[in-house]
Amino acid sequence: MKAIVSTDFKLEGMKSKYVGKVRDVYDLGDYLAMVVSDRISAFDVVLPEGIPYKGQVLNKIAERFLDATADILPNWKLAVPAPNVTVGYKCEPFKVEMVIRGYLTGHAWREYKAGKRTLCGVALPEGMVENQKFPEPIITPTTKAAEGHDEDISKEEIIARGIVGRDDYEQLEAYTRAIYARGCEMAAERGLILVDTKYEFGKRDGVIYLMDEVHTPDSSRYFYAEGYEERQARGERQKQLSKEFVREWLMANGFQGLEGQTVPEMTPEIVAGITDRYIELYENITGEPFVREDYSASDIEARLNDYLRTL
Repeated sequence: MKAIVSTDFKLEGMKSKYVGKVRDVYDLGDYLAMVVSDRISAFDVVLPEGIPYKGQVLNKIAERFLDATADILPNWKLAVPAPNVTVGYKCEPFKVEMVIRGYLTGHAWREYKAGKRTLCGVALPEGMVENQKFPEPIITPTTKAAEGHDEDISKEEIIARGIVGRDDYEQLEAYTRAIYARGCEMAAERGLILVDTKYEFGKRDGVIYLMDEVHTPDSSRYFYAEGYEERQARGERQKQLSKEFVREWLMANGFQGLEGQTVPEMTPEIVAGITDRYIELYENITGEPFVREDYSASDIEARLNDYLRTL
């Protein structure tokens, strides 16, 4: 299948279109259609070649976890009319991302290593090492700064600045902990550890909804549970299940998104290898074999319009 790296759909009731790094989002008035393209980004750069089936992998994982958490709170999803498309309710998004961390890794570890013992207003215990489990998961929200970068922010500041009201924010925290706990249970059944993840929420008719993707390898970090304790004891790197392998390949070939650097050549063999790794992620996270569905952009557009006529 040829990778789908861009879409230009003419959809029933379409108001506007937003193109993100990976997703094309179509505003349909009361609804949104989110097309998960096969574009791939790393170091804030969209790479020159798409990865066939990547959109399907991410969309299908998100569908699975939205369905598995629907008893905790309502979510935006209405239907998945094509393998890489979700249609759902348009909500008014809260201007924060709820990041929850069960382990000291990534950004939190870099801050800790630099000597900081508070992250987003949350006190961090002394004497921790990289990838160690926190006594309790911590919530470290981010908000979009004026220039568009994610910015760490504390609960107190979010409330004081009126970004989210206190009652709503405390409800977001409760939902975040409950969804993460469910994700951890489901990961453990697959021999995985859900290390950290992020959620986005919105409101519709006064009700809070879970939005966007959930527990995908693009929004979450997983470790393999087997050997975790042994690797920690020996001070070794943990075995990750994420798109980290793409970043590692780029770094090994001299690219970290810095000025003057060039993305290494993405040969058909490299692209096929990345597709295989994404499929491996899908099968490890879901425990189900991945079925490659071949489709073109015009197929998706037709299926999407067929569905939209039923709304």
